This record gives sequence, structure tokens and C-alpha cells, in this order.
Amino acid sequence: MKKVVFLFVLVFSSSYFSQELPDNFVYLSDIDHTIKSELRYLNNNNFIGKPINGYENNCVIITKESAINLKKVQAELLKKGLSLKVFDAYRPQQAVDHFVKWAKVLKDTLMKREYYPNVDKSELFDLGYIASKSGHTRGSTIDLTIINLKTGKELDMGSPYDFFGVQSHPFYPKISKAQKENRMLLRKLMLQNNFKPYENEWWHFTLREEPFPKTYFNFPVK
Repeated sequence: MKKVVFLFVLVFSSSYFSQELPDNFVYLSDIDHTIKSELRYLNNNNFIGKPINGYENNCVIITKESAINLKKVQAELLKKGLSLKVFDAYRPQQAVDHFVKWAKVLKDTLMKREYYPNVDKSELFDLGYIASKSGHTRGSTIDLTIINLKTGKELDMGSPYDFFGVQSHPFYPKISKAQKENRMLLRKLMLQNNFKPYENEWWHFTLREEPFPKTYFNFPVK
């Protein structure tokens, strides 16, 4: 008697085994799976040098309105052989609290050379690099860049992500023409799709008329 073997292939959304999100939050990959991500606070490659509280998986969580608009940005980039790459989106309050606690320990300067070589750690609060509240925690702010799909490399923006210094200001003049053009490409597409820029960081944008302008969430990124 022949044995019959049935093979079932099940396809789940990226959020199938993840948490139930609050209303109006989505996993970005469920809206556009082509957008790349590298959540820096999930690993050691960030200004603290350690994983940050509240980050448990490399999944981008954001409000639905923001995700829909990012999909429009991505569609324009794909025509050019480019793609968005997300460094951070929704950020739980526990992560912000982790930043604040770290900033108060002045001797902990593990990543100073890479991320804030010209800024004294004692000045991070006064200069606005660290704060007790973050727009990310409201769910409609995103940190991102552009990559070349053929090479997989990030476009040169003239300063690294999360670099604390004037070099990260969008219109910083002492960078090359190509670096300026790369920054302006990202800025132009984000502006065209209802995001407003932050004038101290080329990578930072917030959805206009965000749905939770006064609510700070604390569920984990997983």
C-alpha cells in the first residue's frame, strides 16, 4: 500500500507570531515588505553600544497612516533602483528612559569616538540630543535613509545615523555635492508624502497631523 504524503505550505503575515498591536499601529512589512530595516537599538551598533530596553525583534512598528505614506515614498525610490532603509520608528518609553539613565552616567563613553566626538556627554541634555520624551514614542516618527538596491549600500549622507553634531543638520554646508543631493532626495520625497523634517537630523521625519500627538506608548518592539 502506497503512503500518501501531503505537504501543506502555510504563508503567514510577518506579524502572525508577534504581539497584538494597539489600534492604528501596524508592522511596516505588512504594508510594504520591500522597505529594508536595521533597527540600531536592537544591537550594539548605536550611541550607547548596547541593545536598548524594549527592542526585541528587527520589526518596524509605526502608525498605519505613516506606513501608507512610506509606501508611496518607496514606490518612487524603486523606480530609481533605490530603497528606504529604516533605523528606528516606534520607540517604547522604556527605551527613552534607558537613554536618559545612560546620559546621566558621565563615565560611560564607550561610543563617544563614533557618535559624539566633539560633544561633551554632560551637554547632551542641554543640546537636545537626549530628552525624557521622544516623538518616536507617539508612533509616527521615523529615522531612515536610502540604499542602492544593486549594491545594498547606504547612500552617502555626509554623516552617520545618530551622529551628535552639526554635521547631521540637513543643510550642513561642509559636505560634498553628492552628499547634499542624497540628503535632499530623501527630504524631498518625505516632504511630498506628508512628513515634516527635523532640522537637526537629516534622517528624522514625523507625519504631519499624526494620530497620537499627545500619547506616549510603552509596548515593546517585537
